Amino acid sequence: MWLKPEEVLLKNALKLWVTQKSSCYFILQRRRGHGEGGGRLTGRLVGALDAVLDSNARVAPFRILLQVPGSQVYSPIACGATLEEINQHWDWLEQNLLHTLSVFDNKDDIASFVKGKVKVGPLSLTCIRECVILRSFSWGVCCGWLLARVWLQFRGMICISPFSLTVKLVVPWVDIQKLERTSNVFLTDTIRITTQNKERDFSMFLNLDEVFKVMEQLADVTLRRLLDNEVFDLDPDLQEPSQITKRDLEARAQNEFFRAFFRLPRKEKLHAVVDCSLWTPFSRCHTAGRMFTSDSYICFASREDGCCKIVLPLREVVSIEKMEDTSLLPHPIIVSIRSKVAFQFIELRDRDSLVEALLVRLKQVHANHPVHYDTSVDDDMASPVFHSTSMCGDHRFGDLEMVSSQSSEESEKEKSPLLHPDALVTAFQQSGSQSPDSQMSREQIKISLWNDHFVEYGRTVCMFRTEKIRKLVAMGIPESLRGRLWLLFSDAVTDLASHPGYYGNLVEESLGKCCLVTEEIERDLHRSLPEHPAFQNETGIAALRRVLTAYAHRNPKIGYCQSMNILTSVLLLYAKEEEAFWLLVAVCERMLPDYFNHRVIGAQVDQSVFEELIKGHLPELAEHMNDLSALASVSLSWFLTLFLSIMPLESAVNVVDCFFYDGIKAIFQLGLAVLEANAEDLCSSKDDGQALMILSRFLDHIKNEDSPGPPVGSHHAFFSDDQEPYPVTDISDLIRDSYEKFGDQSVEQIEHLRYKHRIRVLQGHEDTTKQNVLRVVIPEVSILPEDLEELYDLFKREHMMSCYWEQPRPTASRHDPSRPYAEQYRIDARQFAHLFQLVSPWTCGAHTEILAERTFRLLDDNMDQLIEFKAFVSCLDIMYNGEMNEKIKLLYRLHIPPALTENDRDSQSPLKNPLLSTSRPLVFGKPNGDAVDYQKQLKQMIKDLAKEKDKTEKELPKMSQREFIQFCKTLYSMFHEDPEENDLYQAIATVTTLLLQIGEVGQRSSSSGSCSQECGEELQASAPSPEDSVFADTGKTPQDSQAFPEEAQADWTVSLEHILASLLTEQSLVNFFEKPLDMKSKLENAKINQYNLKTSEMSHQSQSELKLSNL
Repeated sequence: MWLKPEEVLLKNALKLWVTQKSSCYFILQRRRGHGEGGGRLTGRLVGALDAVLDSNARVAPFRILLQVPGSQVYSPIACGATLEEINQHWDWLEQNLLHTLSVFDNKDDIASFVKGKVKVGPLSLTCIRECVILRSFSWGVCCGWLLARVWLQFRGMICISPFSLTVKLVVPWVDIQKLERTSNVFLTDTIRITTQNKERDFSMFLNLDEVFKVMEQLADVTLRRLLDNEVFDLDPDLQEPSQITKRDLEARAQNEFFRAFFRLPRKEKLHAVVDCSLWTPFSRCHTAGRMFTSDSYICFASREDGCCKIVLPLREVVSIEKMEDTSLLPHPIIVSIRSKVAFQFIELRDRDSLVEALLVRLKQVHANHPVHYDTSVDDDMASPVFHSTSMCGDHRFGDLEMVSSQSSEESEKEKSPLLHPDALVTAFQQSGSQSPDSQMSREQIKISLWNDHFVEYGRTVCMFRTEKIRKLVAMGIPESLRGRLWLLFSDAVTDLASHPGYYGNLVEESLGKCCLVTEEIERDLHRSLPEHPAFQNETGIAALRRVLTAYAHRNPKIGYCQSMNILTSVLLLYAKEEEAFWLLVAVCERMLPDYFNHRVIGAQVDQSVFEELIKGHLPELAEHMNDLSALASVSLSWFLTLFLSIMPLESAVNVVDCFFYDGIKAIFQLGLAVLEANAEDLCSSKDDGQALMILSRFLDHIKNEDSPGPPVGSHHAFFSDDQEPYPVTDISDLIRDSYEKFGDQSVEQIEHLRYKHRIRVLQGHEDTTKQNVLRVVIPEVSILPEDLEELYDLFKREHMMSCYWEQPRPTASRHDPSRPYAEQYRIDARQFAHLFQLVSPWTCGAHTEILAERTFRLLDDNMDQLIEFKAFVSCLDIMYNGEMNEKIKLLYRLHIPPALTENDRDSQSPLKNPLLSTSRPLVFGKPNGDAVDYQKQLKQMIKDLAKEKDKTEKELPKMSQREFIQFCKTLYSMFHEDPEENDLYQAIATVTTLLLQIGEVGQRSSSSGSCSQECGEELQASAPSPEDSVFADTGKTPQDSQAFPEEAQADWTVSLEHILASLLTEQSLVNFFEKPLDMKSKLENAKINQYNLKTSEMSHQSQSELKLSNL
């Protein structure tokens, strides 16, 4: 048995105990004098002493001690009377705890973890089965001033009382709707957890920052895993909950920050983060920062935000070498890239192992994506922008995308001649309102500035990214360089170079295919920048169609979403068709994650983040507009289309420039700048409609004075009919203001806010799903709405618990947000059996599980082994609120195919054999001495049934003898422990005998043709004894068991009408099926016992597995 741990000194007990087994953390000991053949004097004395002591004072002969490395104090955690018993405990510790303890850094945490596992009792032990306790925090105060120890797990948070050592509170992460840090008059810093109907405050943690961080990570991972699995891919390290540690969560958070900061593919896994310094030629010094190494990249970020950042794809790296270690250059390495540029890193700790790991990954990347060098020169490379002298001497720079993709572009042109070879803006160039000389002079000035920057900072994807390049981007990228720089900033150029021929193959595979996605694309093709001449002819429309269709073919999870057409149209204006495709991939899959899917979760999360930023930076505006969500009708399109749909095109492309360089941060700060510029007018607006008109008119009058092209028609031209001219805002000024006033938001802060608001957005979607399901179901059932809501919560919780405790389930049974609301949550047979046992009024003892299986098979119409909430409550509605005939009909259907099968679990029941006694008379004595003759009732019943049969539209199949036996068994089980149990048994005996006679009459009438005559001949009127049983004794002789000849058994049948009419003859049965049933008490008990039922099942399963492992 498990013991309450108490500390002991082992050295004082060495003479009384002998060690049998030991591991790093546990010792199994046997007491001297037990189990020894002879034994020495000490063993005999100890054995004799234990034998004569009172039984209450005797010591168990076997025990297991917890030993913490480096400590002289040990704690007994288990004891046993036999070696077999103690070995079971030892095996359980090895299987469930031993592999977990190695992850703890602190020995106190090891002791607390093991003691907690033992002390909290069977409920908690089962509750946390296959789950690593990520952190045990010191005693904390919960709401209601409950002193408790808090355990954070992957599945939820558990509070354990220090006095009774029992579980006082379990809060699954999936139930949390809000997680925040607050304060009140009593406690200065608390963590508030908000669930559906309750707020709980926790405080007095030793390290509240650490606790809150772990809570946030757990809530985010769990909610996204369970509620957002439409697009969320769980890290491989987090697939098995039993192996998850706090270190794994920290690694995941660091991985996400790394990918967001450098805007890298989701598949990139961070391997190392090393402090170092990088030589920066433009500043003539080493810049301190951190090196990040992943599967395919080496990245660097300076400690000072915005000072310097580089991204080095391993595909472009030629060599990684160690240099001689000196006092001026400690632990240096040189990373050389294809464009003949070398990056020098110094002050690298553990340099040897780092370089070794980088060389292994470098070799693997080059093996997977061999680089083809080409000496030919692209036309673009001949331009002065991409040809200059630089840091490494005079040479022609082989620009990354131009060298590596040139041969692939040529092959693409040969393979797919339909692809448009150039950016559309070059084919449909327009002259602006300014003089050509003025336009070219401004464009040439920008090109000259960029050329100077390329000379000093580099021109490939490996360029130094500093504050200077951000200022150049804010001024607007020259049109001749825009597409190329978008490729570099987004690193789409690496995807382009790594996948030669990929886009052409996609185009060929997707062309001519027709589906719902292609129909949606066709509808939106002519709505994509219709004012631009490039999309007023088939050239631009065809290119747009190919890119969107190819992407939908590449990523069916996203397929096509509205606003993708507008974004892709602009990409095609400034980039070649294949380049535009890879830019779209970068935006949808890296830069705007979760934006383009069925529920646009990512965009809604960022809208919620934007509202919080408004409250922080523009408090007066937030106070005036009580409901900031009203802005979402306008601001959502800012994020989804990057201002392209609500701002003149020549101005919006400057916003896209900033987006490709700075990511979503640029959209946040520009949105704040727009609101700040209109804050005075918005605060004086009378209603939301006027506020939205102010914003729309302002955005419509943002111009770009430096644009070489003419102004493109605006989507909001109808706002320009003012008699007085509306003031014009220059886009460069607006972008500059956004950086100066709101550019202090870091990627880390934005990611933290996304953690916080994703919980609220996901739970908001869950509430919407719930309300829509209830709105559909309520009109079709008689269950009260509040009870129906409780049932939905139980149904959903059962699904979630299976996701928590069990192995990853098939995709079909998981939560699927893309399905209709009523079909998003579905449960399988085992989950249904749990719910049936909790809420069904038809409890039949041990027979309940069998009845649940039959009910599930009946409800599973499409035989996919899953049922929806609507089918579940429709069945319960009949059980609780149906008329008697509806209940009997449901019971009847549960005992005929498909509910009852040949392989039914009850197949071993002796009642399945043809041992029915049909010799019972149809006259029964009543307690008051009266007798009831059923002969006349039976004759009249058969006549009435013959008439009703013609009126029935769809007649149910008749019930065979075997099925009828199972039907009777279910009825007998339902009556068990009922207050009227005796009367019900007597009544069902009467009805059963009556139905047996009906079945036999029908069987014989099929051969004679006269049902009523056979009935009269067969019926006898002899009084029975009360002890007679409906079911014959299985010990009867073979002659007695031939009441039904073998060849006639298949013809023995009764119908639903027979059964219903027979049951109506007994008032006690009528009362049983028509008595009102209380669903509320069932629901209350179900909420309390749902977890207990699951834990008891898991405990039984664990014990079974342990026994099997011992065999």
